[in-house]
Amino acid sequence: MTLVVVPVRYPLSRHSRATLERAMEVAAEHDADLTVLHVNVYQGDERVTRRELKSAVEAAFGRLNRARYVVRPGFLVEETILDEVAAEDADYVVIGQKQAGRWRRMVRRLIDDPDIEGFLRRELDCEIITATS
Repeated sequence: MTLVVVPVRYPLSRHSRATLERAMEVAAEHDADLTVLHVNVYQGDERVTRRELKSAVEAAFGRLNRARYVVRPGFLVEETILDEVAAEDADYVVIGQKQAGRWRRMVRRLIDDPDIEGFLRRELDCEIITATS
């Protein structure tokens, strides 16, 4: 089964809504399941539940078929997203422009190659799609 993973903020920002909308399009185009992912950072004060995430998404878009909602704890959002994408063996990851910039900075610390999408494709064996808002 084809899988699209989309990391989002909570509460849903304008950028998260645009990213989620693009992920829904990709899932429909590829007859794929959709995983909506939020990362609760350890150093933050707020803890979002899976139920809250699902309610927020459904309030914005209605009930999504073939969607699951995942909330993971983590220190680094980008690393936690990578872990989830790898663990789920995702075929597509849809990230927002802001997230792409953060991943770019993180990867630059690890390697000299600024091609974030190429790095992620090689490391995760999935297609990275950057949504615009």
